[in-house]
Amino acid sequence: MALLQLYNAQKSFGKREILKRVSFSVETGEVLGIFGRNGCGKSTLLKMLFGTMSSDLLDFEIDGKKVNASQVIPKQLMGYVPQHPFLPKSLKVRDVILTCYQDEKQQDTVFYNSGVAKLTHKRVGELSLGELKYFEVILLGASTHPFLLFDEPFSMVDPMMKENMKTFFLEIKKEKGIMLTDHYYDDVLQTTSKNIVIKDGISHHIRTESDLKKFEYLSNSRC
Repeated sequence: MALLQLYNAQKSFGKREILKRVSFSVETGEVLGIFGRNGCGKSTLLKMLFGTMSSDLLDFEIDGKKVNASQVIPKQLMGYVPQHPFLPKSLKVRDVILTCYQDEKQQDTVFYNSGVAKLTHKRVGELSLGELKYFEVILLGASTHPFLLFDEPFSMVDPMMKENMKTFFLEIKKEKGIMLTDHYYDDVLQTTSKNIVIKDGISHHIRTESDLKKFEYLSNSRC
């Protein structure tokens, strides 16, 4: 069991404050959904936690110990699937799996996933955007990181693969804490056990679609 507690996150770009006061907790067995309109700082927050973007303030603990974001990657505290593709296009899917994992159990988790099995003979560059996103999610999900971050995991993914992905999230959360954001809010709400919405740089805990309307996320929103 692992527990991540974010006490506050702040980020500005020039004079524009994107994140002012953001907090949440997520532990093994939980999937946290992060909602907010385009430009509200969702992707920025994930990058800050992963340590690939600087912050004005990032105060968080894992299992009661303060963590500096620069420690996240070296200590493998979190895994991260960004919004945009990141795998080498020239490699075949099966070679990516073998390159990432030497452990047979981890290899099998990816190889024998029903959605990935039919892709293993293809090169990464031959995959559709939906197939690639699905593969990235399954690939990261097989890792040993206690916490996983997913930026738009459902984007461009066909309905069948979406359902497989939701089932996969429910399976791996038994051993991980998961944080995800996506503009397909129905898919997020069907997957998560708790949620926040970021409005005017401040996080608010929400439970239902009605709460999303209350915080004006669904009104004229594209994310």
